[in-house]
Amino acid sequence: MSTKIVLIGFMGSGKSSVGRRLAKQKSTFFLDTDALIESAEGKSISDIFHDEDEAYFRNLEDKTVSWLKSNVNKAVISAGGGMLVHCKELKDLGTIVYLKVPFKTILSRMTVQELEKRPLFKDIAEAEKTYNERDAIYEKLADVVIDANTTINTILDRLNQEKL
Repeated sequence: MSTKIVLIGFMGSGKSSVGRRLAKQKSTFFLDTDALIESAEGKSISDIFHDEDEAYFRNLEDKTVSWLKSNVNKAVISAGGGMLVHCKELKDLGTIVYLKVPFKTILSRMTVQELEKRPLFKDIAEAEKTYNERDAIYEKLADVVIDANTTINTILDRLNQEKL
């Protein structure tokens, strides 16, 4: 196994669900960068955006990646949706796996409550534009691209075929 597997993809692409199961399979820890930031700040991502601004949040993401590089040797990591775009060091953290899911599928997976707690989804058209921009970046920078528009078991099978 790579020392660290970093799952990237748009919000709602299944990084947390797949990550937890993959970590269990690999007998390692699952870490979610957004959860680490929320824990360190003592507030939700939505509140961080509301109380501060995006630049402040992106700085927190940079700090989180630096901490992960220095302190974590083996883990499955779910990276925030914009982290690969904004944190260039993420590429050096481990094997980058893009869980690719169509935007319409992402929307169908999310409840109203989930959409409300994600600042980017306040404007669906803007969210889709951001998705399209990030998709090209994810594709270019990922070590492995997995079609994740399927079941978790199928995704895990595909990941295992990659011998991660």
